[in-house]
Amino acid sequence: MSTIAELRLSAADTTLETTFEHVPDATFELESSVSKSRPSLWVSDVDRKRVEGAFDADPAVVSTELLVETDDRLLFDVRFTDGKGIDRLYDGLLVDGGSLLEAWGASGWWQIKTRFPDRDALCNGYDRLVEQGVDADLRRVTDVHGQSEVDTRLTPEQREALEAALEYGYFEIPRRISMEELAEELGISHQALSERFRRAYETLVNDELEPANRT
Repeated sequence: MSTIAELRLSAADTTLETTFEHVPDATFELESSVSKSRPSLWVSDVDRKRVEGAFDADPAVVSTELLVETDDRLLFDVRFTDGKGIDRLYDGLLVDGGSLLEAWGASGWWQIKTRFPDRDALCNGYDRLVEQGVDADLRRVTDVHGQSEVDTRLTPEQREALEAALEYGYFEIPRRISMEELAEELGISHQALSERFRRAYETLVNDELEPANRT
């Protein structure tokens, strides 16, 4: 069994408080796949000039680099002042074997989704946040029970790829392994692994949606 928890953390107690104040209508989302050494943030609902000005005004930010610009989102590589980075969202929280699954923020608050080995690890991590003076609101807790048999149409190769991705931290934020490195661990090409993921995702989505479509 593992435990999935969603928490809300104050930006004032963690990071990017000044940025949030300057662009209160913006939404930030942590992106794990671009840089393994520094966090990258997707920013939406605000134009480039305003958010760059907000970053410039924030003492927690040393520098930023725009990596991607789309019609509705901007992706920035962000270099933080020591001790003021994104890791303040989960530093201490994940000590007992926890992992960060998602992180996004808006209106002065960060929302994070985490996985823990059990509820005790979650409680210990939460207590550490409180001891650090972080305003943390535990919004949702879900226990995920393992099943001896999983009723899906995944092939053995697809299941192997997903299990390896989970084991090596491919789905964590930030990722602990790239797709190229994971493919090497499995002894297959990057293209083959990408295709296994694509077909596995399609199968899982179909298995989830088909019951609803039949009603």
